Amino acid sequence: MARTAQVSRNTKETSIEVSISLDGTGIASVSTGIPFYDHMLEQLARHGGFDLTVKAVGDLHIDTHHTVEDVAICVGEALRTALGDKAGVRRFASGNFPLDEALVEISLDLSGRPFVAWNVELPECLPLGSPAFDPSLAEHAISSLATSAAMTLHVNLKAGRNVHHIIEATFKGLARCLRDAVRIESAGVPSTKGVLS
Repeated sequence: MARTAQVSRNTKETSIEVSISLDGTGIASVSTGIPFYDHMLEQLARHGGFDLTVKAVGDLHIDTHHTVEDVAICVGEALRTALGDKAGVRRFASGNFPLDEALVEISLDLSGRPFVAWNVELPECLPLGSPAFDPSLAEHAISSLATSAAMTLHVNLKAGRNVHHIIEATFKGLARCLRDAVRIESAGVPSTKGVLS
């Protein structure tokens, strides 16, 4: 059974189409109008082993906040939908992920209970790229994705000075943990309750 999903979201602020295949090859086609964010979502697909398509048009003339948030919500919803009842998945994953001087610890559980602990204090930094990605939106993007996907997620910054490196290590680490957690390794739902929702 294919673990795929398509999600559409249309508001007065954004229009978004997302598709995902959990058992893909890491191919991404991402267009949000925010190059740095596109790059992070491409990292999510590449290192997660997902095929991911994101097409978003948002009110970037106001700022990038609405687009970043709504895309993250849609990607999280697509991930949750593609997982279905989560039968056979490994469920838990964690690790430490470096990028040059930056080191980020990620732990997640596809529990069906949304909870995010974000322990990442970013150094002062100018917005990244053009249109600008405010580094403070990294927390909002990751939290929105995790909440929409109904996962428990802990993100801890262990070391780092370069904001780009810290954010990229976070997205790559999340990707690798998702790749591990969604892996099929048994037949039943990995919960004594019999459901993960």
